[in-house]
Amino acid sequence: MRKSRLTVAASILAAATLTLAACGGSDDSSSADAGGSDDAATSEETAAEETADDAAADDAASDDAAAAGDETYEVYALLPQGNDQPYGTTYLPPMEEKAAELGINLTITNSEYDADKQASECEVAVAAQPDGIILWPAVADSIRPCLQAANDAGIPVWITNADVNPEDTDLTYGYSGTDSYGQGAASAEMMCEFADGAEIGVIQVNGLTGNSVATLRGNGFKETVAELCPNVTILAEQPGNWNKDESQLAASEMLTANQGKVQGIYAADDTMVAGAIDAAKAQGLDVEGLIITSIGNTFLGNPLVGSGELDGTVFQSSSWDGENAVVGIYRAMTGDTSLGRDDEGSVLYMPNPKVTIENWEDPSVAPEW
Repeated sequence: MRKSRLTVAASILAAATLTLAACGGSDDSSSADAGGSDDAATSEETAAEETADDAAADDAASDDAAAAGDETYEVYALLPQGNDQPYGTTYLPPMEEKAAELGINLTITNSEYDADKQASECEVAVAAQPDGIILWPAVADSIRPCLQAANDAGIPVWITNADVNPEDTDLTYGYSGTDSYGQGAASAEMMCEFADGAEIGVIQVNGLTGNSVATLRGNGFKETVAELCPNVTILAEQPGNWNKDESQLAASEMLTANQGKVQGIYAADDTMVAGAIDAAKAQGLDVEGLIITSIGNTFLGNPLVGSGELDGTVFQSSSWDGENAVVGIYRAMTGDTSLGRDDEGSVLYMPNPKVTIENWEDPSVAPEW
């Protein structure tokens, strides 16, 4: 639970006073051995005065810290990935750095996208009665019981990276991360631009079924294509589950089923688009002759843009994501945002610029993961 650093400072002060007294006893014995009992008494008085002065200074500093609201907070971060994934590896350090800056002690879990495991982790978190919970849902459709339990216990929950379903937002204090629908829409806009009015067929590789990011990106792509370029037809779609090998298999099946009809590929992230590109190459297709768009601008995707194999992707910053998860829960714990997301500060969207051959080397969109 929230803990004033004044209490910590007082404990340290008490320990320091005992240490000084012990050191003073040792020095006094040495002075007595030198044959000066008056000197020993003087040393004791001086040490006592110095200790009192130090205590007064420490008390003043502690009072200033308390007046400035210098407190610590206990927060559970329930994540579906961590150092086992490239994104999580670069998400965590900025998160931990911002937490240290704001006086937040983090307890971080990794459910590995297992909904049941995350539900168990949530039960442990709620039982611990922390000041707040940061939640990156593994599967949005199964997360409401966790949100309800936290709400019943009076614990604010801030959502990071992958938002909850619309009907569950009333149990959260806010969201920070990508505009996932907007990312899918941005990838579709590039597809439409590159098609330039030509009639083309496209296959679509989606993320993990049931994951809110996958759903929103997929809908953003499909609905934007339908609105902006009806000349582009989505021939088939399959999940690639955020995995390169599974995406290669999914793309291969769709390419085979639609042989001779595919002129474009969309995948919901760069890892999956790399698998789809490999599938196209394996079938002898001219990859550079296809229109291919994606999301991420990762260490894997950015070179594909530079080589001309990937026409466009959408930049996503893992460091921004991790840092702003902590900014969000701090806002919730300190009253800057409230339950139900009824205020302006309750949603923090990450900037997501498009990346093409025109700007793929720009430092502002340098890959992070």
